[in-house]
Amino acid sequence: MPHPISPTPQTELDEADFTARAKARLNEIYGPRADEVLRRLLRLISHQRGAIPERSRPLWSERDQVLITYGDLLLDGERPPLQVLDEFLETRLADTFSGVHVLPFFPWSSDDGFSVIHYREVNPALGDWEDIRRLTRHGDLMVDLVINHVSRESLWFVDYLAGTQPGRDYFIEMDPNTDLSQVTRPRSSPLLVPVSTRRGTRYLWATFSEDQIDLNFANPDVLIEFIGIMLYYVEQGARIIRLDAIAYLWKEIGTSCIHLPETHAVVRLLRAVLDYLAPGTLLITETNVPHRENMSYFGLERLDDATTSDVPAQPDEAHMIYQFTLPPLLVHTLTSGDATALEAWARSLPALPSGCTYFNFTASHDGIGVRALEGLLPPHEIEAMLELMHRFGGYVSMKANADGKDTPYEVNITYFDALRGTRRGADPWQVERFLCSQHLMLALQGVPGIYFHCLTATLNDHEGVERSGQLRTINRRRWQKEALDELLDSRNTPTREVFMALRRRLKLRAQEPCFHPEVEQRILDTPPTLFAVQRGPLADGRRLLAVYNVTDKRQPLSLPDLDEDGWYDLLADAPWDAQAPRELRPYRSLWLVQRPGAPTS
Repeated sequence: MPHPISPTPQTELDEADFTARAKARLNEIYGPRADEVLRRLLRLISHQRGAIPERSRPLWSERDQVLITYGDLLLDGERPPLQVLDEFLETRLADTFSGVHVLPFFPWSSDDGFSVIHYREVNPALGDWEDIRRLTRHGDLMVDLVINHVSRESLWFVDYLAGTQPGRDYFIEMDPNTDLSQVTRPRSSPLLVPVSTRRGTRYLWATFSEDQIDLNFANPDVLIEFIGIMLYYVEQGARIIRLDAIAYLWKEIGTSCIHLPETHAVVRLLRAVLDYLAPGTLLITETNVPHRENMSYFGLERLDDATTSDVPAQPDEAHMIYQFTLPPLLVHTLTSGDATALEAWARSLPALPSGCTYFNFTASHDGIGVRALEGLLPPHEIEAMLELMHRFGGYVSMKANADGKDTPYEVNITYFDALRGTRRGADPWQVERFLCSQHLMLALQGVPGIYFHCLTATLNDHEGVERSGQLRTINRRRWQKEALDELLDSRNTPTREVFMALRRRLKLRAQEPCFHPEVEQRILDTPPTLFAVQRGPLADGRRLLAVYNVTDKRQPLSLPDLDEDGWYDLLADAPWDAQAPRELRPYRSLWLVQRPGAPTS
């Protein structure tokens, strides 16, 4: 039986199309130097061509759902952690996820992997490349291209200190008296880091920390190097490339140094390389910024430019962008018991063009971003949420502003503990409230990502914060496999209850064609105590209705759609009983499907 959704084909470029696109992008980045950089790029591609695996499949389907994890979140004695993860996927999560995002697994010096020392090596404490490739038998592999910065323990930085190539010109020196007040900052640390070199003290650009030194993409050598690294990851089995902190890539004094045109041109060039050499490989941008800025990484703002011949008929930047608004907005909704802001935001999302979708998530290795709430919630509501997160054991990380003041950037807390209660305080509904957040996310248009610690209902790791001195460690606990197995195999533990419920819901979702990322969604009118989204209808008339009670009280169901015939309750695996009492228990949800003409019993 044919699938009711026509699969979106992968984009492929022939040599002439690729050369034209690459030249256009390089002109935007390097101007008169573009021709020479293009010749170097074409040489690199000719060397890599034979090593790239061929793929032929649609971009995505309803089966796509990704596990997000560090390579060493599971520890088992002396066994390589990547092998422990592989076994866990095989025994506990078989047929649950379509792929796994292994957060940076390279040798690193800080930030749990995001200060990379060697880009083409696997951290020996985790395993080796064979262990990484073995994970692809569970589905797609997502790999981070940590492109904005590098560890000061890298060989490139050693070259810089010694004044030798290639690293000598890989970094951005800056006079400390330069006016950098317009630069958008995600941190409150100093932007310039003093470094002792053989030429004396120099000041280098460091957006995130003194150990994460920004790379100089005004030097074409850096761009060519990273294209080679990206293709190496694809050669090792990566199907999804995540561009970490991409928004800050290009620097231009006198600007905000975020989302600059050259940055977008680099993303478009990387996309063109993949479409030409590795069609079917997906690009995802990680940009923790307000929603409108985030959307720009689809390339949507260029589609109305009808005078430029090289502008394609569809977006040509990222295939996916992170839905950064969703995690904090869900916390607000479920702790306030009011879905008004969530409904308004979800209703405002534009229809996505073919070949683009969202990556939906509630938690990740980072904190719960606050910037995405700008313009969606009034300041007093944001402040109330931050105060509540403090009460539930969380911390708030700050960022520096152009006026010299620091403002909240993210909440550091596990998502399970973020939903410990409501604004009235902690209560007995933590598990139900948390599961409601996950189940709601799974119904929205896009590809869902589940962080490992959401699967295991992990509590705040305050001891880890004390050991590391880093606030983000609160949500990066390393599980001893034996201890986790005991919790999963014991009855009446939150860990088992959450794990089993999420695994069941994920398997249901993967079988429902209405959850295909390209099936339209429509937000229904409901009281503030409910949230309801319709997916579909499909070509055969099938549609899905997902309804959620976002409060700790029973709520009446007064949706006119429920008066229609033909609804089937996916969660109960039975026809919907239209005569049953129309109410939802606290934090419960419905997934109902309807296919016109289908029998009702």
